[in-house]
Amino acid sequence: MTFADYQNEVYLNGLAGQTPAYPVGWQELEAAGQAAMTPQALGYVAGGAGGEDTMRANREAFDRWRLVPRMLRGIPAQRDLSTTVLGTAMAAPVLLGPVGVLQIVHPEAELAVARAAASVGLPMVLSTAASTTLEEVAAATSDAGRWYQLYWPKDRELAASFVQRAERAGYGAVVVTLDTWQLGWRPRDLDTAYLPFLQSQGIQQYLADPVFRSRLDRTPEEDPVAAVLQWVGLFADPSLTWDDIAWLREQTSLPVVLKGIQHPDDARRAVDTGAAAVICSNHGGRQVDGATGSLDALPGVVAAAGELPVLFDSGVRTGADAVKALALGAAAVLLGRPYVYGLALGGEDGVRHVLRTFLADFDLQLGLSGHGSVADLSPASLVRRD
Repeated sequence: MTFADYQNEVYLNGLAGQTPAYPVGWQELEAAGQAAMTPQALGYVAGGAGGEDTMRANREAFDRWRLVPRMLRGIPAQRDLSTTVLGTAMAAPVLLGPVGVLQIVHPEAELAVARAAASVGLPMVLSTAASTTLEEVAAATSDAGRWYQLYWPKDRELAASFVQRAERAGYGAVVVTLDTWQLGWRPRDLDTAYLPFLQSQGIQQYLADPVFRSRLDRTPEEDPVAAVLQWVGLFADPSLTWDDIAWLREQTSLPVVLKGIQHPDDARRAVDTGAAAVICSNHGGRQVDGATGSLDALPGVVAAAGELPVLFDSGVRTGADAVKALALGAAAVLLGRPYVYGLALGGEDGVRHVLRTFLADFDLQLGLSGHGSVADLSPASLVRRD
């Protein structure tokens, strides 16, 4: 069975009067998912920086690149989309990107996402800002591929503890987010005066960490306010430079991936630091307003990175989006907001629905555009429309 066969499953179920439990189109899914959220959760998940111009730029960048279908190329009906990135096997070149504080969307939070991802063979990148500890997620999906995303705190011993915990728990890589050493200006969150971390939501990695706990006079259970205030003082380190990556690499044997690269010079610096891969990303438009669309930045980052794998996120919504990013040189794409909308609608089942529809769309777009495998994709598969 291939991912594209999900289409047949849906149509056959229709003969029995069954339609999909959740929307299939990404815009309909987004609308339904947003309607299922509280106003505070909606602002946190759906919002972006400033006037949200970067969010729009991400989608506009995909619109500028157009697929050029080719015919009569003997495309196999059974396409194998599986790949391996940094030693992590995945059923398709797709990962679930790190999204924090998922308890505000659904009570099963990251556990539901992790189980759904594992069920279709995709790795999950677990956020430092998760509502569930990395050990709990690992225990729930012991055989699944997973990476750990690091928000680098001011306390070096705490940073080392985070990545070493991830290594012991079986995570396959450390993804360092570079673009969030301070929260961006997010009007939707400001309108509701809502920052979930101040309510002890999304700081569970910290509360469970022995180094973090050792810095407190009383345990987080005894004095949750003091724990939150300590988190405020430690969340991120604006003083970091490229030279600090060498220190992090000494703390773990896991490959270190740098997320948030948009400029070719930064890709070259990543190579020089010994990074194992980079992620071309603008944080889904949540940090810098008026920034370039991530897909527009991708070709330059790929060229500058040389042999270093480049992954991609920000604005991915459809299978065609994934095909375009892979054609421009990405080794894999990361999916973000769409699976969160699935979580809001139906927990684990909702996430699984989103992943199955995305993978079916991706599989079909790849074949129908004349490509028998992901390896067949190249910039020649596209044309740029200015």
